[in-house]
This record gives sequence, structure tokens and C-alpha cells, in this order.
Amino acid sequence: MAAVAEQRQLGDAIVAFSLNGAFPEDLSSLLPVSEIDLQPTILALAQAKTDLEAEIHIINEETREDVNSWVQNAKTLQEDIIRSKTIANEIIRQSEAPDVSGEAIEDAEEKTQFLNREVQYSQQLHVVLNRIKIANQLLGQVDAARRERRVLDSLHLLEESWTAIDRVGVSKSCRILRMLDHRAFELKSSIHEVFDNVWKDLIHFNVEEGKVTIREFLPEGGMTLSDAVIGLKAYKETDERMEQLWRNLDGSIISPRMDKSKLPAPSVITEGDGLELSGSSDGSVAAMLSDLEVVLLFVAKRVPTELLNSLVNFIMPDLTPRLIQQWLNPAVPSSLSMIPQFQSIIQVAQNFCAALETSGYTRFDELKEWVTQSHMTWLGRCRETALDRIRTQLASGIGEPKQVEKVEKHMVTAAEGKELATTGAGAAADTNDWGAAWDDAWDDQQQEPEQAAQDKEDDGADAWGWDDAGDTTQPAEEAGDSGVEGEIDGDDDVGADAWGWGEEDTTMEPGDSKPLPKKQKTKPSPEETRELVLRETYYISCMPDPVLELVRAILEDGAALTADGDKYQLVASTAPGLFSLPTLALALFRAISPYYYSLNVGGNMFLYNDAMYIADQLSKFSAAWKEREDLTPRARSMLRLENDIKTLHNFANRSYANEMNMQKTVLQDLVGSSQSIMQQDEPDAAIESGTARIRYMATTWEKILARSVWSQAIGSLVDALANRIITDVLDMSSIGQDEAYSIAHLIVTTTSLDDLFLPSKLKGTEPRQDEVATTDQYAPNWPRLKYLGEVLQSDLNGIRSLWCEQKLSYYFTVDEMVDLIKASFEENPRTRQTIRDIQNTQYPAVDL
Repeated sequence: MAAVAEQRQLGDAIVAFSLNGAFPEDLSSLLPVSEIDLQPTILALAQAKTDLEAEIHIINEETREDVNSWVQNAKTLQEDIIRSKTIANEIIRQSEAPDVSGEAIEDAEEKTQFLNREVQYSQQLHVVLNRIKIANQLLGQVDAARRERRVLDSLHLLEESWTAIDRVGVSKSCRILRMLDHRAFELKSSIHEVFDNVWKDLIHFNVEEGKVTIREFLPEGGMTLSDAVIGLKAYKETDERMEQLWRNLDGSIISPRMDKSKLPAPSVITEGDGLELSGSSDGSVAAMLSDLEVVLLFVAKRVPTELLNSLVNFIMPDLTPRLIQQWLNPAVPSSLSMIPQFQSIIQVAQNFCAALETSGYTRFDELKEWVTQSHMTWLGRCRETALDRIRTQLASGIGEPKQVEKVEKHMVTAAEGKELATTGAGAAADTNDWGAAWDDAWDDQQQEPEQAAQDKEDDGADAWGWDDAGDTTQPAEEAGDSGVEGEIDGDDDVGADAWGWGEEDTTMEPGDSKPLPKKQKTKPSPEETRELVLRETYYISCMPDPVLELVRAILEDGAALTADGDKYQLVASTAPGLFSLPTLALALFRAISPYYYSLNVGGNMFLYNDAMYIADQLSKFSAAWKEREDLTPRARSMLRLENDIKTLHNFANRSYANEMNMQKTVLQDLVGSSQSIMQQDEPDAAIESGTARIRYMATTWEKILARSVWSQAIGSLVDALANRIITDVLDMSSIGQDEAYSIAHLIVTTTSLDDLFLPSKLKGTEPRQDEVATTDQYAPNWPRLKYLGEVLQSDLNGIRSLWCEQKLSYYFTVDEMVDLIKASFEENPRTRQTIRDIQNTQYPAVDL
């Protein structure tokens, strides 16, 4: 056991020396090597080696990356050392061998250039570092100025800082440059916050209390309002700030002052740097303009010119239209009575514009133009008022009818007057006045008159306005025996002419329907003529009087403008425009009145009466105007109503024609439209419907039209019905005995309408037993209808007698009678003889 211990002790000592270089403290304790077995010691060393290698491997794995890096660096360092030694040796060699080759020289030059670049790089790096230092110092100064609220200095220093940063001369992607830029932008934002706070202190608004304060500088110093111009430009906020300034000014001062709903309206006062709403004003336009002038001049005085030029771009486009629309336009009067006050407003407005222009304001050309054209604005207001009155009056309805009188004077002979007493115009007049010298000639035959004159020679239609060249249908007095619809000719389409079908635009004029014998002329009488006065009453709506009143008022104002003097100097030049306004008013009346009148039964006839009444009154007014001595010659010459009067006549006739065409269309539908009455299942019902319609219209129009026009209108409907029956009968190819009596019965039913045209009925007196209806005066086809009934109930001898001895030949042509005989009778020698007798008889067979 002692030997083993000694061997282990020797092995530990050798391993400790190998690893740590340590020796045992007591060497004497060790036995000589020769006396000890070394094999255990050798094994101990092998084990220590193995353990050491394992530990090194673990350490190597844990530090491999660091070691690799160290190895690489070491290699690089060794390579650099070797390269440096090589370069040094080469330099030494070259210095010792001056006759080296050209390639060696080039290498030396490259090395020299490399060293020079290294030196330059070092110098440039030094310069960049200095510039970075300067830029950073400037940013520090910017921050210091910002903290002291020296906004303008801050902006100047910040501008210098950006210049210094740009001068650094390195890429913007460089980290140090990015840091400097970031700091500069942060300082710019911080300065903007300071600028915003100072701006609000310099220009302060209290919208709720209506106060504004604009100061040039603050007590504690710092940025001034003039300095703010640079700040606004730097931040590109000039327009934005000026728009905001206007909105705040408008909300706190302008809008509350211009609000008409606030009573009493506040006024504007200034005190030092402040502007506020206080007290009250009289609410006039002059006071408004005065307060606006105070506000705008205050702003112009306080705000720098550069800012004012931008501010104007927001003030004027907003303020000017509101001022004109809300205050100036409503102040424009619609008559001359308020012109002196209006002239005062215009003078104040002119002074207001001059003050703005002097203070540097621009872009208010619209206001200056309004002031310059104020007289035309007044004329426009007069036009709007006039047209609005027409519209309002029409919209309120035609109102209660009003009875008016029509007076017409004619120069006629005694014979003509006696004829008119029983026919024509004298037969429909309510009253007539011959004078004492004409009593014998006139007798007591004063029957109900017509509205038109006696015949074409008397030209009475001109007096009533019915003979207008612009109308296509002739008045009855010009059509002779043909009435309103025209002459009846067997070769023409009699039915279409009588009904007016197919000519919707044709103007039908009421006129005289006095029948005269065919081709008979009225010979002029050589007797002495006297004045005949005819009077008629008819009804108008409530429209004509307001229209006439409006026209007269406009023309009186126009006349006043032509007088000398300064009272109406502002609008004196608009006199011609005023004289043209009646034409516009009457044109509007004609344009929209048909709709409103059509809402009432008989509205078209009321419209006819109203238009004729307005035209008649304007004619009288025009004649009186020319004779007035209180007018200037210019005023008398400027009145031109002739075309308006003529147009009103045309318009009245169209209204009458439209009503007649409509009623004839209704009548046509009631009697079977285009189907022949004789071919209908119930012809009696068709005729009764037609006559009932005529009686209804007679009752309706009786409360509207003058008696002469009423007679003409109802006569036209009666004539249309008669012509329809005649046409349907003449179109029949054959007529049996039963059919003849049936048709005759229909004709008897139709001719019962005679009671509408009894003289007592027309005059409104008690009926007389011996009176004879005057239907044929207003319905030219009426005698034809009656004779047709007689023909249908007569034999051949009776027909020959009616033709040769009575008036049948006056109302029917030979061809018509021949066709009627052939349709009614069988062909035989007697029939042929009757036809020959009719054909051989002169035409007409008898004289009336």
C-alpha cells in the first residue's frame, strides 16, 4: 500500500508541474525515480492530457466565432504588416536603385496620390465637422429665440440653419444630416405654435360679445403685426389666415350688424385698438353704410398693406352681394314719391365707395356699378312691380262682374237711321239718341241694337275694333249676306265654313249679321246726315280697372320725369323706359290671362269684354293725353299706345273666336260629331241636346256680353246647328215620305230657338203677340232651314210655288233644289217637268 501511495504522489507532482509549473514544497518526501514504478505516473499524465483536450474543445466551441474573428483580424493585420514591410522594402530598394523601370515609377505615383487623398479626406472631414458644429449652434440659437417669443428672429435663424445644413456637403441620407433636419423641423413646428399664440393675441375676436381687437404689437414685446407678414409667408398661410380673419370679423361684427331681424339694429363704435357693436341705429341704409365704412376703414388702418390685398379677396366677393341684395335693392322705390330719399341713399353709397377706394380696397366693382346704374335699377324695380301687380291681380280671380256702358256715335242719314232702328246696329242698342230734329225719322222703333255698325259702308266695325287687318275672318257686316262664317255657296264646303272646323287659328270677330239680299248694294243717300248715339251695357271683370290704373300711374310718373328740375334728376333719364312699361304690362296680361279666365264659366267672353274695354279706355286716355296742357311736349310725344290698342283688339277677337270655336266643337259632339244626324238611332235626342246647349250658353252669356255681341254669338251657334241639319239633309241620296216628315219635325224642334231672338227678349220687355223673331239677322242659314222644312212637307206644285212665287230661290241654288227633288220624288214626267221649270226660271225668281 505504501508503494502505491508513493507512485500516486509522484504522478500528481508531475501532472501539477506539467499543468501549472508547480513543484512539491517538500521534495525530500519523494522517492528517487529509479526506485518507483513510472507506469502509473505515465497513465496519470495521459489522463490529464485527455481532460485538458476535452476542456479546450468545449472552450473552442463556445468561442469559435470570437476566435474566428480574432483569427481573421490577425490574418488581416499580418497581411497589412507584410504589405507595409513590402512597401517599405520596395521604397528602400527604389531609393537604393535610382534606375528603376517606368512601371515602378507609376506605382510610386499611385502610392503618392493615395497618400494625398488620405490627407485631403482628413481635411474635408475636419471642414464637415466644423459645419455640422455651426448648424447645430444655429439651431440652438433658434431654440433660444423661440423660448423668448422672438418669432421673427427665430424664423431668420431657422432659415440660416437650413442654409448651414445644406452647406454641410454630405448626403441627406447621412445620419447626422437626418438628425439636424429632424431637429430643424421640430423647431419650425414649435415656432409655429408660438406664432399662432402671438397672432391670436395681436388679432383677437370675441364673437359672442361682438368685439374685435387688432394691435400692432404686444406690451411684452415679441412679434409685431408687421412682422407677421414674414411669418405668414414662411408658413404659406397668408390666404388661410386672411380668410379666417374675415370669417371672424363677419361673425362678430358684420353679420350681426346687417341682420334686419334684430330690432333695434346695433351700431359700430371704435375705441383705441378695439371695434365693437354697441347701442342702436335707426335701421336705415345710410346708417348701415356708415357702420360698414367704420369697420372697413378700421381694418384697412390696422392690417398691413400686404395682408389687406389678400384680405380684400375674401371680403368683397362675400360682402358686396349681400349688401346689394339685402339692403340696397330693397331700398329701391317703385314710384317717384320716394325718389328724394333714394337719391340720398345713392349719395351715401357713392361716398362709401370713394372711402373704400382711398383706403386701398379693390374688387367692389359690382357695388360701384350698382351705384352708377341705380337709375336703371329703379326702372327695373318699376318693371318688376308692374308685372307683379298684373300677376297678383290675375291670380286673385276675375272677381265680381261690373256693368259698364259702351257709347258709339255715327253720322247717318234719316233713311239709314230708320233702317237701323229695325235692323243692324240700331236693333240691339239699349238706348239711342237722335236729337229732337230726328224724331219723325226715327219714330218709336227703338229695338235692341248690335255692338257693330250697320254695314261695310258705315265702317262701324272700326269703331268697335272688330275690323282688324290682322284677323283672317271677316266681320259679318263685311260678309254681306254670309254672316260671320262667310258666304254660302253650293260649290263650297258649306258645313265646314259654318262650323269653322279645321281652322283653329282663325280669328272670329263679333259683328253685324244683318242679312241683305244677294248681290244687293246699299246706295248712298244724298240726304243730310246727323249724329246717331248708340249706348250698350255689358259686363267686365275686376281686372280692367287695376290694369288701367297701373298704366295711368306709370305714364304719369314718366311725364313727371320729363319736367325740368332737380327733384328727379337721378332717374330722369329713365323716362323713355317708363313709357314702354305699359306695353310690357299689357303683354303679360295677354300672355297669362287666358289661363286664369278659363277657370270661370264664360271666362273667354269676360276676357273679350275686358280686352275691348281696356282698349277703349286707352284710346280715350291717349286722345286726352295729346290735349293736356300740363305736360311737356316731350311727354306728349312719348306716349305711343296705338300698337297696344290694336293688339288688344286682336287679342279680344281671338278670345271671342276661341270661345266660339270651342262651343261649336261641343255642339258638334252633342249632335253626333261627324255622323249624319239623319243616320243616328235617336236624331231627336241629338237635336234636343244641341238646342239645350245653345239655350244654356244663351243664359250664360246673357250676364256677360252686350246685347249685340250676345245676339251675334248665339246667332252663330244657331246658324251652325241650322247649317249642320241642312248639310246632312242635302247629303242624303234619297228621302222617303216618313223620313221627310221626321226631318221636318227635327227642323220644327230646332226653329223653336226663335224665341231667343224675339224683339221683346232682346230688349228685355214684355212679349207681344204680333212680334216676329229676328233670328235670320244673326243666323244667315235660318231662312234656309225653314224653307227646307217647307220643301220636305210640300209636293211638286208646292215646291214650284215656293221657288217661283216666294223666296225659296233666294236661299237655295238651282242645283241644290234639283238634287233635293230627285232625292224626294220618283223620277217621272211630272218630276222632270218640275225640274225644268225650276231650271228655266230666272235666279233669283223674286225680288225682296
